[in-house]
Amino acid sequence: MKIPLLALSLILMPLSGNEVTTYTKAEILGDVNPAQHRGFDKLKSKYTTKADAYLRDEVYDAFKKMWKHAQKDGISLTIISATRNREYQSGIWNRKWNSFGGSEEDRANRILEYSSMPGTSRHHWGTDFDINALENEYFEQGQGLKEYEWMQAHAHKYGFFQPYTAFNNYRDAGYHEEKWHWSYYPTASRFLRAYNHLVTYDDLQNFTGWQYAEKLDVINNYVNGIEVSEKVKNN
Repeated sequence: MKIPLLALSLILMPLSGNEVTTYTKAEILGDVNPAQHRGFDKLKSKYTTKADAYLRDEVYDAFKKMWKHAQKDGISLTIISATRNREYQSGIWNRKWNSFGGSEEDRANRILEYSSMPGTSRHHWGTDFDINALENEYFEQGQGLKEYEWMQAHAHKYGFFQPYTAFNNYRDAGYHEEKWHWSYYPTASRFLRAYNHLVTYDDLQNFTGWQYAEKLDVINNYVNGIEVSEKVKNN
């Protein structure tokens, strides 16, 4: 059931004092341009490989503090993907759809191993980013392993967690493990609550294969298919 947009302020928790943050459905679904949105900051080149990378203000502030700590410990953290709006995500989805073979449902399932349907990505929110490499193998040896172990030990202190962990008894659906993908819990948790109250499958259309969104239950299995570290929730 949809809840009117005006009710969103009753759903979301205050940021500080009596201040309450509300998000429009456009923000939740990624239908905004972060370069033209006052809630986003452009990342400086020392933090990213991208010419135009953006994060929510509070996410960027927390990342800069974590980055500084990592530097002191000899760890380099470089953002290789940050905010992606729905149009950008559609490009990723459609390219993979056209390159994969098999039945349409098989294509959708294969893409969903690591890529989101447009309108369902946490990258839409400006709360999530990818660091250093898009391969789990990188983080399992050498310098990459040191970086991953550092993130596991310290990221929660700055509000960050890895949403897509290895499958287990708790997280038994959704994307495969992504050791490179980190999320800012204080803001992302509010976005997720808003998403579950405001978004329906009627909002997930107009891209190739959209008709499989409801059939594959992507809101339950993928949008909500995350694991939140107790350390970050209790920090």
